[in-house]
Formats: sequence, structure tokens, C-alpha cells
Amino acid sequence: MKINTLKFTLICLLVVFICLPGLAQLKIAKLKYQGGGDWYANKTALPNLIAFCNRELNMNLAPQEEIVDASSSDIFLYPYVYMTGHGNVVFSQSEAENLRKYVLGGGFLHIDDNYGMDKFIRIELKKIFPQAELTVVPFDHPVYKQKYTFNNGLPKIHEHDGKPAQGLGIFFEGRLVIYYSYESDLGNGWEDQRIHNDPEAKRLEAFKMGANLIAYCMTNF
Repeated sequence: MKINTLKFTLICLLVVFICLPGLAQLKIAKLKYQGGGDWYANKTALPNLIAFCNRELNMNLAPQEEIVDASSSDIFLYPYVYMTGHGNVVFSQSEAENLRKYVLGGGFLHIDDNYGMDKFIRIELKKIFPQAELTVVPFDHPVYKQKYTFNNGLPKIHEHDGKPAQGLGIFFEGRLVIYYSYESDLGNGWEDQRIHNDPEAKRLEAFKMGANLIAYCMTNF
């Protein structure tokens, strides 16, 4: 499948979603990967983020997340794919190529370090984009200026090592195709309040940033 065909598929899905909201529901997915890391972490996060986007941004997202394997051609059905976990990540060369085709074809990969993923994912990203470097996403980038404005970039949700939150990205031809939320843990902020007992103000920041990411990916492909 050619990259321009993939982009055409995403555009068609978004047009149906926007023009016929009563008939179509876009789906978002969580990425299943190899290596032993807990790709399935944050089980209540995406359903809660979906509910927030539907309520506050008047979206029509399907209420439950999908699961998509890094090697699957089904990944091209989702404009936004979320990846999280605490441990090891391994992409085969074919999986890395599949993910590369996905983001170059208009898809958006959000990697959310749930604490412990960082040293592994940086290595694996080199398989997807050997020549590209993770760079800090500027605070004036549109991803921070959707419905909600974040003048200081990615909000800090969990302390972990006490480092400042960093929104890092990989760009291709000027477009942000992979967003890496590091030392923030947005997904924990999206989870049911009883799980991490985060203050409501922090949870709201996390939801607003997540909504910005989804809104961004649906208008920048």
C-alpha cells in the first residue's frame, strides 16, 4: 500500500467523521508491542480521554479503545495511536517499517512514558527514523494551541524522578508525526481518579493536553 493511499484513507475517514457525525465514529487505538513491556497499562485512560473529547470538544469518538499490533495493517484505520508502558520495547524491522509508513501516511503516534520506558523507546525510534532525532516541541507549536493553550508546553502530571516534563517529537517535512510525552505521564492523569488519587486540577490538565493531541492529529495529516 502506497503512502499516498494511506493518507487518502485517513482523509476519507475524517471527512465522514466530520460531515456525517451521526453515522460515523472514529476509533483510536492502543499499540501492542513486543519486548515484555506492559503495553496494556493505563486500562481506563483512553476511554476516559475519549469521553472528555466527546463531551468538551463535541467529537464523536467510539467510546472504547481498540488494540492494534505494531505489525498490523489495521493501524491505518486509526488517526491517533497511543503507546505506553513501564519497561522494555522491541520493534522488529518489519514493525518499524509499518509504523514509519503509518505516520508518513498521515497517522499520529503518541508515546507516553509511564515511567521506565525511556531508555528502550529511544533506541527503537531509531529503527523507525534512523536519521531523525527527538527534539523538544516548541511551546508555540500548534499542538499546544488547540482548544486549550499550554504556554509552557507539556504539563507535569506525576513527579517520578522530579525532572521537568518534556514534550519531544519527531518531525517529517515540517509535520509532527510522533509526539513523546516524557516525565509527565499523561495516561495516569486520564485514569480513573481512584487509581492514582491525582488532584482534579492535575487530571484536568492531563485531559486538556490529551484533547489537544487528538484535535491536532485530526487536522494535521
